[in-house]
Amino acid sequence: MIERIKQLAHAQREEVIEWRRWMHRHPELSQEEYGTMAFVAERLREMGLEPRTGIGKTGVMAMLSGKWKEESGKSYCVALRADYDALPITECTGLPFASENPGVMHACGHDMHTCSLLGAAKILTQMRDQLEGDLMFIFEPSEEKYPGGARMMMNDGLFDEVTPNEIYSFHCLPEMDFGRVGMRKGKYMASTDELYWTVKGKGGHGATPHLNVDPILIASHIVIALQQVVSRNAAPMSPTVLTIGKIEDVGGRTNITPDTVKMEGIIRSFDPEWRLRTHELIRKISSGVAEAMGGECDLFVDEGYPPVINDDACTQQVHDNACAFLGEENVEWLDLRMTAEDFAFYQQKIPGCYFRIGIHEPGTPFSNLHRPNLIVDERSLELANGLVAYNAIMALKNRIKL
Repeated sequence: MIERIKQLAHAQREEVIEWRRWMHRHPELSQEEYGTMAFVAERLREMGLEPRTGIGKTGVMAMLSGKWKEESGKSYCVALRADYDALPITECTGLPFASENPGVMHACGHDMHTCSLLGAAKILTQMRDQLEGDLMFIFEPSEEKYPGGARMMMNDGLFDEVTPNEIYSFHCLPEMDFGRVGMRKGKYMASTDELYWTVKGKGGHGATPHLNVDPILIASHIVIALQQVVSRNAAPMSPTVLTIGKIEDVGGRTNITPDTVKMEGIIRSFDPEWRLRTHELIRKISSGVAEAMGGECDLFVDEGYPPVINDDACTQQVHDNACAFLGEENVEWLDLRMTAEDFAFYQQKIPGCYFRIGIHEPGTPFSNLHRPNLIVDERSLELANGLVAYNAIMALKNRIKL
């Protein structure tokens, strides 16, 4: 079976690369992926599938039925998911198929994810006789933007007719060399909440600070004071990240103290109780500092994605299948990551595993995700096509969550 899958993956290698290059040239931002949705749906129709489009506004889902049914007539179902939105980044890779949409780029590898799943779907349609159950292919929009495409698609009836028994997805990993894959049982990726501060003072002439209440100074003290949330309030064994990523004044200039400063940031953690407590601490510290300095501070916490928690059995299955497909020497267990993923919403409903596939070409400069010079080793598409297809077939055979 593995040899047949590898042959099919290799035979369609150039086609899948062309798909990926088309997507890379035509990136679309979150909740604007109409062209991508149409492209994915057309590829699925070419495989003989009947995709549903417009789920969660711009998402796509298709089913592939196998041969196995329970006595009740119900089929075991495994879901495979990929995301396909791009980022507001200006590309500087110099690739001949670089983005043709100014200021928008597939800088997180979602084009690779989507076309790898399309490639896997094509393999699986050709191996339908091996499917001891049904497969659900989920092509998700808006992973990069709240409220997240997973939540949007589920709220729009993604699982109304069929609720999968297991779900799997992967993300490319640029710090991992091509040919390698990795995974982690249990807690893997952090929850994330977005933070929005409005610091209010009293503006005026910059040369008369005694007549003003400087919100820039207040905001600066808030930034410093908030460091204690992690350094003095988080338990050492509870990973936490608090980052302020944006500060802007409203109306200031060289000789004008503004009335207001706005700040934006994130808080990431793994423990649900501690997650809620961080919100209280941040609010209390921010308002306390502002009041002590004669101003005010309002905080809005936009609760985002929960932590990614991989099911032990599903993750062991991915590990074992990857070892069989690639060789044990090319599979590794991973550490915790403070990045976040809305795949966690699926995992709150369905056991599953979120794993990693290396895309770095050995010997070339490394570029991280969300960077304008991210380059994917395109050999990773063929590897991902085959591995995803093999894992899906074996998941249906094993039915570990029956």
